[in-house]
Amino acid sequence: MTSRERVLRALEFRTPDRVPRDIWALPAVSLYQKADYEELVARFPMDIAMPCATPGTTAMGADFTQVGQYTDEWGSVWAIAEAGVVGEVVRPALDDWSKLATCLPPWSLIRQRDRDAVNRQCAANDRFMLSSCMSRPFERMQFLRGSAQLFMDLAYGDAEVFKLRDLVHGFNLQDIAWWCQTDVDGVMFMDDWGTQEALLISPKLWREFYKPLYRDYCQLIHQAGKKAFFHSDGHIMAIYPDLIEVGVDAVNSQLFCMDIEDIGRQFKGQITFWGEMDRQRLLPFGTPDEVCAGVQRVRNALDDGKGGLIAQCEWGKHNPAQNFHALYEAWQ
Repeated sequence: MTSRERVLRALEFRTPDRVPRDIWALPAVSLYQKADYEELVARFPMDIAMPCATPGTTAMGADFTQVGQYTDEWGSVWAIAEAGVVGEVVRPALDDWSKLATCLPPWSLIRQRDRDAVNRQCAANDRFMLSSCMSRPFERMQFLRGSAQLFMDLAYGDAEVFKLRDLVHGFNLQDIAWWCQTDVDGVMFMDDWGTQEALLISPKLWREFYKPLYRDYCQLIHQAGKKAFFHSDGHIMAIYPDLIEVGVDAVNSQLFCMDIEDIGRQFKGQITFWGEMDRQRLLPFGTPDEVCAGVQRVRNALDDGKGGLIAQCEWGKHNPAQNFHALYEAWQ
C-alpha cells in the first residue's frame, strides 16, 4: 500500500494497513536538531508531504531563524525575539479603520506560484500531497488589527469588521482555488480558535461570522475532488459538530486540551483525527514511557481499526528526540 493510498483509506474509513504518519517541525528544529530530525524520518518515513509552490520563500515571507523584525505581505510588522520561533505582530497594518479603504490583499503571493512545479512534485512520489496553508481568516484579521482590537471589533459588530472579513475571505478563496487546480490530494486551511478551556469567542458568534467561510472552503475543495484538512490549537470541542457539518475531512487539534474519551464517544467515525500528541507536556517534558502511554490513550479512545486517525505530532524547540522515536514505535 502506498502512502497516498494509506492516507486516503484512513480518511475514508477503509482500513489502512497501518496508521499514517505525519510530523511538523518548527523552524527551531532545523537550527538545533536537524540531524536528530533526519534520523527520525529516515527510520519512520512520513506518509504526508507538502509540495513547494514558490521555491526560496516561506508562507509568511520571513526567516524565522533570525532575531529581529520583518513586515509581512499584508503590511503588518512582526517581531522575532527568539531564533527559530515565529514571533508576534507588534504593529498591525490596520491599526486604524481609515486604512481599510487602501488595504489590498497580496495577490502576488498567488500569481508567483509555479503550478507545473507543484504537479511535478506530486507525480514524483507516492505520498499524500497536502497544500501549504495561507488561508486563516480569523488569524489574518488578528494580524491586521491586533488581537485585542479584533475582539472588540467582533463584539461591536461595526460594518468595517464585515468588510475586512470579506476582503480576507476573497483572498483565501483564490488561494484555495489555486491549489484546487493542482494535483495535490488535500488542501489545508487553519485558525487557532481555542484557549485551554474554551473558544476565544462564543460558539454563536463563531457560527454566524466564520462558519460560512469554512463551508465555502470545503465546498471548493470537495468540488475539485480533494480532501479538506483543518488545524486549530486549543479547546475546540464546541465546534467539532460544525466542522463535521461543513465537510472537514481531517482535523488537527490539541486533543490533550480536551476530554479525549468524550471526543471518541461523540465523534469517532465522523471525522479523521489528524493527530496530535500533547506538545505542551508529554513531548517536551515527558519520558518515552509516558509518550507511549499517551499514544495508547488516543488509540483506546479513537482507533477502531477502520481508519479515522493520522499519527501526527509537532516537534518544538529542544524537544528530546527519543520521545519522537518512542511515539512512532508506539503507533507501529
